[in-house]
Amino acid sequence: MLAEEPLSRTQSMVNSTEKLASVQQPRNEMSTTAAVHHATHLTGIAPQFLVDDLDQAIAYYCHKLGFELDFKYQSFYAGVTRDGFAIHLKHAPKLTAEREHRKRNEHLDAYISVSGIRGLFSELEMRGAQVIKPLEERPWACLDFYVEDPDGYMLCFSEPNA
Repeated sequence: MLAEEPLSRTQSMVNSTEKLASVQQPRNEMSTTAAVHHATHLTGIAPQFLVDDLDQAIAYYCHKLGFELDFKYQSFYAGVTRDGFAIHLKHAPKLTAEREHRKRNEHLDAYISVSGIRGLFSELEMRGAQVIKPLEERPWACLDFYVEDPDGYMLCFSEPNA
């Protein structure tokens, strides 16, 4: 029996590319991917914010932003929801320098699409939310405002211009 020579790097890459191409070619209209796509769908997504004080964060989101406490797990994890959308809060250390960098460069932590932006802005102002950018028309054809939570997370509430 003859020993096989090792494949050159180029031959190996060609073989891998050929295998990948054969996998990526649609087999027919009822491919496995299409069947799975039609059988499942995403039902939600929740950012996870690291907080210094879980009870303070829950209170802010519930009292100032109008969320409801969905669940609290022991003393380190909770979920709040408003209108079916969730934010998870986790008591854990975070990097102060990262928070400062994100704020200085307006790196949003959550972009929240809404309808009735003027009413929401008035509501959150009345609740005492910390508005850091007022309700204004933006060059990208939206009316929005920014709120900051006690842990420095920036949330943008936005509605496309009519």
